[in-house]
Amino acid sequence: MSAQQDLQELLRLLTVGRKTPMLQAMAQIKSLQAVDIRSIQQIAEAPLDTIKTALNDEKTAKSLQNACKAAMKQASAGGPAGTKRGAPLSTTSLPSKRLRHDDNPLMPSRTPGEELTPQELEASLELPVCLDEELISQTVLETNRAPLVLAFAVELLRYTRPEQPLSSRLSLGQAVVSANSRSKAVSIGLAARGPNAEEEGLIGSGQPRVRVMGREVPVLKRGGYEWKEEEEKGSAAEENQQTIMAQSSSTEPKDEDVKSQPPPPPPKSVHPFFQPDDIHWSSSGPPVTSKDSKFLAHSTKITKQAQEKVLLNNLMRKHPNLESASHNAWAYRLRDPRMPDRIIERSFDDGEQGAGDLMLRILRELDIEDTLVVMTRWYGGTMLGPDRWRLMRNVVTAALNERGRKAGGEVLSTGGEAVWGLDIEGMQNGGYGASATSTSTSTSMGGKKATYGTGVVGIQIHKPEVARNYLLRSFHTASAADAGEETEEGGTAKKKTKTSKTQKQLEAERVENLGLLLGALRLLFDSWRDHLTAAELDKRAWAWYVAVRPDVEAGPRGWGAKGTLRLKSILDLRRTEQT
Repeated sequence: MSAQQDLQELLRLLTVGRKTPMLQAMAQIKSLQAVDIRSIQQIAEAPLDTIKTALNDEKTAKSLQNACKAAMKQASAGGPAGTKRGAPLSTTSLPSKRLRHDDNPLMPSRTPGEELTPQELEASLELPVCLDEELISQTVLETNRAPLVLAFAVELLRYTRPEQPLSSRLSLGQAVVSANSRSKAVSIGLAARGPNAEEEGLIGSGQPRVRVMGREVPVLKRGGYEWKEEEEKGSAAEENQQTIMAQSSSTEPKDEDVKSQPPPPPPKSVHPFFQPDDIHWSSSGPPVTSKDSKFLAHSTKITKQAQEKVLLNNLMRKHPNLESASHNAWAYRLRDPRMPDRIIERSFDDGEQGAGDLMLRILRELDIEDTLVVMTRWYGGTMLGPDRWRLMRNVVTAALNERGRKAGGEVLSTGGEAVWGLDIEGMQNGGYGASATSTSTSTSMGGKKATYGTGVVGIQIHKPEVARNYLLRSFHTASAADAGEETEEGGTAKKKTKTSKTQKQLEAERVENLGLLLGALRLLFDSWRDHLTAAELDKRAWAWYVAVRPDVEAGPRGWGAKGTLRLKSILDLRRTEQT
């Protein structure tokens, strides 16, 4: 085995088998190379003291050597290092329902199967769409919120990022669902906030990101992925050229127009710290009420101490009702631009004792910088006791979560290339076993394999066929009782006797329901596409989702719960001539 293959195998064992972060794994390999240990076999056969000296940690050295010995034993038993005990190299004789990932380009001894072309891959991922408005308006579905977010994201990307193929849109949509679920789990206490992917060394700080429905997700560029046919690319280019020529000819001013046009208005004066559109406030939502006291919070970006007064005045101008509140406490954390290692913290209670310290503590817990948060309370006349701490924490956290979803810096451009959405949670959890964490995954489709090779050890992506299958199985037809059907006399329909359906019928019904949902979303986005920019459409998509999503119980008890979704409510959001 070559030195390069030895390095790849060792790196795979560390990052996949032992779930070691990439940066830490590279540091360990470098230390081992310093004592002339460069492969799994050499680690297994070397004296423990030598490994201990290289790694400067006896426990780590012993566990690593044991892992290498186990890998060598598995390889000698007939399976490659890193596979399950006794797993055969070829699994063609034993069909499995699980996805197989046996086409790793980093392991040349494995012969990859016949791969799908990009055009075949995109065709295999096609989704059903039905644009029958009458049928859509009569349909009521039963689902939970996550697949609805996925459907919104996949259909939205057709308009905001038309350069992305369906496989990329599915991958990006699943990345949005994963990030949204992770954030929600932390906010309702089902998960602890841990270090992010950059802090763990799983991705670099310069990793490209894409904004979808207000949330930024890290992506991996699919360099050289050509999914359009040559004729399609040629016609698209021709259409673009014709559009540009038409626009230039229609917008080019004539001599008469130039003479009749009034002189341009003088430039507006702007504040030295901000352009007017640069200040965006994220709200915690409707005020939370308890015993006639109301709580509300807003958050925004702050990068200089001098911006403090400007931002607070801006908030009061945008929301004059806040001036009538009993208290407007605030706090912020920012990194000193002159001393990057220094964090500046300031807070103000405005009569609500301890509120400023509480907000600073929340900002520290969430490790949030360059953010100002304002907590507003209208006192109702009744002391709330310790419950006020819970209410303040809830609204402040909600405002910060909303800002984390909507705000942020400029998203790095993908350069028009197709991208994959990175599976950060999978990388942090070490994946679903050694095979799922490999750098290349393959899926059997009609006798051929669709291979998604990242070329980087330890990098995982959201696979499009997984997202597609999730959509296909998630939208059930609501029962008559849940849908609230009415009789001709105006009463609610009686509960119908359930008729048993075969599994095949249920699957066909779910596929049809997905087609109706995607059709409703397409009609919605079509009505706005000529009146909103891609960025504006992206912002509105989340608000539309919130307006139609199924109602479930708040807090942990509503996690994953299902509710009803009336597709007519999506059609009602379409733009009309009076809008």
